Amino acid sequence: MVAVAILAAGRGTRMKSNLPKVLHSLGGRSLLERTLDSCRLLNPQRRIAIVGYQAERVKEALQHQQGLEFVEQTEQLGTGHAVQQLLPHLEGFTGDLLVLNGDVPLLRPETLQRLLQIHKTHQNAATLLTAHLPNPKGYGRVFCDGNNIVTQIVEDRDCTAAQKQNHRINGGIYCFNWQKLAEILPKLSANNKQQEYYLTEAIAYLQPVMAVDVEDYLEISGINDRKQLAEAYQILQTRIKDYWMAAGVTLIDPESITIDDTVILHPDTIVEPQTHLRGNTEIGSGCRIGPGSLIENSQIGENVTVMYSVVSNSHVEAGCRIGPYAHLRGEVRIGESCRIGNFVEIKKATIGNKTNVAHLSYIGDATIGDRVNVGAGTITANYDGVKKHHTHIGSGTKTGANSVFVAPVTIGEDVTVAAGSVITKNVPNEALAIARENQKIIEGWHKIKTDMGNRKA
Repeated sequence: MVAVAILAAGRGTRMKSNLPKVLHSLGGRSLLERTLDSCRLLNPQRRIAIVGYQAERVKEALQHQQGLEFVEQTEQLGTGHAVQQLLPHLEGFTGDLLVLNGDVPLLRPETLQRLLQIHKTHQNAATLLTAHLPNPKGYGRVFCDGNNIVTQIVEDRDCTAAQKQNHRINGGIYCFNWQKLAEILPKLSANNKQQEYYLTEAIAYLQPVMAVDVEDYLEISGINDRKQLAEAYQILQTRIKDYWMAAGVTLIDPESITIDDTVILHPDTIVEPQTHLRGNTEIGSGCRIGPGSLIENSQIGENVTVMYSVVSNSHVEAGCRIGPYAHLRGEVRIGESCRIGNFVEIKKATIGNKTNVAHLSYIGDATIGDRVNVGAGTITANYDGVKKHHTHIGSGTKTGANSVFVAPVTIGEDVTVAAGSVITKNVPNEALAIARENQKIIEGWHKIKTDMGNRKA
């Protein structure tokens, strides 16, 4: 059996924020969510977050995590003190306890799986994750014998000058035999400069304790300030982009592109510069996305082009051309082989197959059928000042330039709407709809206007 405890009680004063540090976002998910996700291969029987600063806010943010338990640390007196809070909650537990930090979000699940495997294979009392850092300043140093058995751990602030020459650091990730740890937790003391209870002190009471070096030291990067948060994001982005390029996706100028690790890309898609893919987005094969596009929480079919456009919470079928400068938002569904052109905004609407909304239009709260041609400047006037209303335009219809549909209104199939019309009533199938003033021509107007001006003078 395995239990996971995540230390998430601190405020994170160096973040200069009222938001608890573990709730700061990294690539679309909070630091704490990422730490929880790193445990997914372990299938732990229990997951516990040790919370303190703004505990209720942290609980609320994690309420979607099924089965997650919360233990409060009302005073933040160090890592040892935090784990001491587990004693009444893990009474009778006979498995292993994995202790993680909620501000170390880059751990790979495979790394923790390896740590736990070595811990069990060697039947260690404790196993800790270590790394060799080029610059270990700020980290506790780990001292081992030739078999990676830990002999001593010294916090950076308590190290002598000679001890600081050791570059093997403690990553703050531990796996304990819980029954053995529970026996010695009450023995921890605060006899140090910070007057805190260090979990590392437990190593002195446990045998055997083994160090496991992580292959990529960047995995144990902690987040203490905004600069480190930005650095972690770059590490995450490098991982994501390397993965997708190896999977057959072309990224032109990867440094200018950002991709959340929740995004799915299919082979032979090209992502152009200055493009950002966020949330639960999936891009089909053969697409060209960008340059200069943002797509979030959307599904894009095969062979779609999205250029200089924003697509959010929408679904675009295969063969469509979006943009430049189009905006799709709020549960939009675009059928196959459509063109949504420049300066077109579509909101909460369904567009049928082979329909064109080519330019300068707003389509909101509407259903448009197949093979419809929406003329330039067409607008669905969906809001009456109190409520939103729906517009329905049937298949095969053509709307003239600068048409306005005052919802609620239904336009039948194969209708032609004359340019400049303001449609306020339903139109039957195969009709011509003209709703505008008759054109008036006053000949000689220029001379009349000039004469009137002279008389006034």
